Order: sequence, then C-alpha cells, then structure tokens
Amino acid sequence: MKELLEFIAKSMVSNPDAVEVTVTEKETSTVLQLHVAEDDMGKVIGKQGRIAKAIRTVMKAAASSENKKVIVDIV
Repeated sequence: MKELLEFIAKSMVSNPDAVEVTVTEKETSTVLQLHVAEDDMGKVIGKQGRIAKAIRTVMKAAASSENKKVIVDIV
C-alpha cells in the first residue's frame, strides 16, 4: 500500500525526493499520511480536490482485496 501511494505521488510532483509516506496501523484501518513539498501540494490535491479524491479511490480499491479500510491524509 505504501509503495503504491509513493509511486502515484512521485509520478505527479516536480520534486519526487520530497515525497514521504507515513503508515499508521489501527485495529480496523490503515492511515497513510502523504507528505509532499509545499510547491507540489496543488498538484497532489488538484482542482476542487479531484486528484486527491482519485488517489483515495485507487487506494481504497487496492485495500479492498485485503479487506482493510485505508485512509489517505495529504499533509
């Protein structure tokens, strides 16, 4: 899961070295915190949050095969 989110984020941003993903495991869910450079924040969120919503949709689809709930926070 972490690798998938890193791959998606690094493909979109101008500064891929600044991309960092932090994973927090909870009982019923996994929280992925995506950290990007300040200049790349708009690229990851997109207009009206469309890119962020698409990223969350892809991550939820990937997690459904493992019967887990995934929460993606963009920090």
